[in-house]
Amino acid sequence: MLKAIQNFFKPKVRSPARMIRGRFDAAQTTHDNARHWAAADYRSADADANEDARKILRVRARYEINNNSYARGIVETLANDCVGTGPRLQMLSSDEELNRQIERDFAIWCEQVHLAEKLRTVRIAQCQDGETFILMAQNPNLPNDDVKLDVQLIEADRVTDEYFNSDPHRVDGITFDEYGNLHNYRVLKYHPGSEWANSVEATEISAENIVHVFRADRPGQHRGIPEITPALPLFAQLRRFTLAVLSAAEAAADFAGILYTDAPANGEADSVDAMDTIQLERNMLLTMPGGWKMSQLDPKQPSTTYAEFKREILNEIARCLNMPFNVAAGNSSGYNYASGRLDWQTYFKSIRVYQSYMETVILNRLFDRWFREYSLSKLVDFDQFSPIHTWFWDGIEHVDPAKEASAQQTRLTNLTTTLAAEYAKQGKDWEVEVRQIAKERKLLTELGISIAEAAPANNTKENEEDERTE
Repeated sequence: MLKAIQNFFKPKVRSPARMIRGRFDAAQTTHDNARHWAAADYRSADADANEDARKILRVRARYEINNNSYARGIVETLANDCVGTGPRLQMLSSDEELNRQIERDFAIWCEQVHLAEKLRTVRIAQCQDGETFILMAQNPNLPNDDVKLDVQLIEADRVTDEYFNSDPHRVDGITFDEYGNLHNYRVLKYHPGSEWANSVEATEISAENIVHVFRADRPGQHRGIPEITPALPLFAQLRRFTLAVLSAAEAAADFAGILYTDAPANGEADSVDAMDTIQLERNMLLTMPGGWKMSQLDPKQPSTTYAEFKREILNEIARCLNMPFNVAAGNSSGYNYASGRLDWQTYFKSIRVYQSYMETVILNRLFDRWFREYSLSKLVDFDQFSPIHTWFWDGIEHVDPAKEASAQQTRLTNLTTTLAAEYAKQGKDWEVEVRQIAKERKLLTELGISIAEAAPANNTKENEEDERTE
């Protein structure tokens, strides 16, 4: 006991410090992985996305989209799903009458400048070019008498420097201040690939008049690269595999049979010219030269079938855009209802994220510029009137409307949702819809027609019986 107490109070001698060395397998360069990581570099975001690299990627992405049916369909589907028929404005101020007037006038302006069409082009350009620029400028030829603001799209090739620039606050035609705020853009008057390409005339446009639309994948990145960049080699592989399968089928169709002999090189067999052709007749018996036999050519296909390969590679291509396979391929034959809905959840979420990005980066700036000009023409006190607003997009149709209607009724009954939220899912303004419902019910009451009598006939059971009869 005494010895234990002495050992407890005895000063402890620390062992010499030992260095613990950690390692990561992925950080090791071996003979097996040296070629795989040969292209990895330590450059900055802007150095990786330099002018030459972006130009090559843009040219190849445009070529692929223009000549590949799947690439064209994927990009157009994404633009249609993200933008649809265009955003719709809803004002949230306390003056309801003024709200409706502003919403109506803004919708008219959107139609005149073709805003929805241009936003779809912006989404396509982000996929194939990586970026695009929106110029907010005056257009005196617009039919709108109140607002002459117009929206013009500028392709990424036109925003560039004339010479190599070593200024750290300037990145290929874009100038920043010392705090990283955008200052101006250098925009070429003509596209470098046009017939006036020799002209280097450019204009410095203030950043307050341009919206730069791109996705910064790395901190410090100031120019965008095509979103389908990871899929470009896969599109090429899909074409190569398709051509290989087609070549094998053509080879099998070109040769009806082939002659071969078991005789040795100088053995006894009738002479036959090499690669000579023999015309074959249908339903005829043939005699072969002495010592020769005839056999049909066996066309060998790859171990993976064409359909399996195409499905897997399209699935990988669409993954970089968060698009499910059935949307990219336009084919849901291998899906059931549950798996289809599950795959679409990620896609819908990515669409909502992009729509939020468009609201923040594009639409709010456009509306702010439009409303300032509009308030001057309509004598609206911009400082007194609060332009609080929100945006509506096209709703997403449910695969099973009956189930969705039942779930919607349950949510409204349990007070876990609101009419505004439910109408917003369909891309509708709840105030407009409720006013329309009240107007319809008032008219039905005046005409002495009940709601049940005015409702469209339900022919579901009759249609089911007709289908079973057929």
